[in-house]
Amino acid sequence: MRFLLLAIVLTFPVVDLLVTLRFARWSGVPIWLWLTGSAMAGLWVLANERVQFRARTLAAFRGDQSLMRGLLDSGRRVLAGVLLIAPGILSDGAALLLLLLPINQRSEFGPQPVAAGRAPYRRGRTTVDGDYRRLD
Repeated sequence: MRFLLLAIVLTFPVVDLLVTLRFARWSGVPIWLWLTGSAMAGLWVLANERVQFRARTLAAFRGDQSLMRGLLDSGRRVLAGVLLIAPGILSDGAALLLLLLPINQRSEFGPQPVAAGRAPYRRGRTTVDGDYRRLD
């Protein structure tokens, strides 16, 4: 099973490049244009995600947003950026599919907008009363 998985991982870039060569020949667009365009798009996605990841992590530390939501969304975008940098039409299609999937967006589990000020994480409206006495 390990060798089958290794064979798939090692042959995917070769098959992807062959499909890209055929697609470039069919469409008439030079292959260097496909490869540099997708690599530049991947670098742009990764650069944008670096800034957004930092903002989401700080929002999670403040309690404005769930940490796992931000990590899932950032991981999805980083994987899409890496797939865009990898040469080939198939990996670009998988990256675009990852970017277009509505995971963690516009739902009750999606990322919430970060408030401008520091907002505390509200757990409930109950108050605990007690006595305080200092012991030396």
